[in-house]
Amino acid sequence: MKEQKTSYGNGGTGGLPKQRTLSDPNLSFSFSDTDEELNSRRSDFSGYDAQRTSIEGSPMMKSPWNQGTPFLPSAWSSSNIDDPNCHKNGLVGSLVREEGHIYSLAACDDLLYTGSDSKNVRVWKNMNEFAAFKSNSGLVKAIIISNGKIFTGHQDGKVRVWKPSRRKPTLYNRVGTYPSFFAILKSSVNPWHTAVWVKHCDAISCLSMNEEAGLLYSGSWDRTFKVWKTSNSRCLQTVKAHDDAVNSVISTVEGYVFTGSADGSVKVWKREGKGRSMKHIFVKTLFNQDSAVTALTASSTGSFVYCGTSDGIVNFWEGGNELAHGGVLNGHKLAVLCLSAAGNLVFSGSADKMICVWRSEGIIHTCLSVLTGHSGPVKCLAVVREAESDSGKGRWKVYSGSLDKSVKVWSVSELAPDMQTLALMNGDVSLDHIPSAKY
Repeated sequence: MKEQKTSYGNGGTGGLPKQRTLSDPNLSFSFSDTDEELNSRRSDFSGYDAQRTSIEGSPMMKSPWNQGTPFLPSAWSSSNIDDPNCHKNGLVGSLVREEGHIYSLAACDDLLYTGSDSKNVRVWKNMNEFAAFKSNSGLVKAIIISNGKIFTGHQDGKVRVWKPSRRKPTLYNRVGTYPSFFAILKSSVNPWHTAVWVKHCDAISCLSMNEEAGLLYSGSWDRTFKVWKTSNSRCLQTVKAHDDAVNSVISTVEGYVFTGSADGSVKVWKREGKGRSMKHIFVKTLFNQDSAVTALTASSTGSFVYCGTSDGIVNFWEGGNELAHGGVLNGHKLAVLCLSAAGNLVFSGSADKMICVWRSEGIIHTCLSVLTGHSGPVKCLAVVREAESDSGKGRWKVYSGSLDKSVKVWSVSELAPDMQTLALMNGDVSLDHIPSAKY
């Protein structure tokens, strides 16, 4: 297992983060602190109150996963919870199957796919287990869905493609592997293409799809990202992108590709040319610091690109050719491990066991809720729009996977009041303890 130096510390601007050496944040956690020390540690948020009851500090209320939180009550645990016109954000339920940590999620319509270190991919429908399929290839690090197919990234450096049977939807068949056996065999006799060039030589950590171009991107701990043609499973290009593991890759509008690495940098690449002449050219280093880059996401319109790092901060940039730095989102005390964007909302999951919900109105970002309840780091997120209805307009179903071996399901509204507004409504004029953005 690789050892990396990352910094886990205060997500704010005050003080230097504490340095710790630990295993790769995408695989496991080996904090020097014990769970008792972490649970007893006092937050430096000015709103901390040792006498605060769980119903005041956590939106989980009576949930058995109840964890105290230093934040103000969320929109749906406030005094307005009985108001029928209040757009509440809250927990719908939990999916628990004691077979391993949850490392990857993907959702489409009413189906949820979960990947864990048990080698199983489980399929859930309406909160119930619907199907499952397995590959003897190590833990499932990444899952994406495209055109009715499920793409999974594995620890053995391969991508596998699955599709449900038309006659029996609960039966999933493997319909492809990247690279194919034929491609590996061909590369072994071709002096211009080695097996290492075709296949990742370490675990695949992330996947991204550009459906318009028919391209799949895979990032790996081998410090490269690869470009695959989905129509024939062919590897079109291997890019030696970073000096350490690639933790995230996203493909956005106008042919731009962003990669984030444990070396602390975010790099921008541009797709140029077509067919055999297509290449991804390095544009610039967007970000470079000591803390590892652990997650990337982009808004659906490409207006913003977000980057989460191991110091608990989320940076964002405005889209377009200039890619100007927009600001930072301070909401976490430990590493940001996952990001997701939907509509005008951005979700950040962290090793501090919490999920921050941010709303974007142009460059202005405000925190709507802090969702608590997981008893372990939040490792992955997936978001889908709730079924269309008058009450469901602007409402999203959020799935969060954790190293506590559970998946939690949340309902979040874009129209919910932000935490600062709620604090002022409740007569709290001190806002220092609320997650905030700086520009």
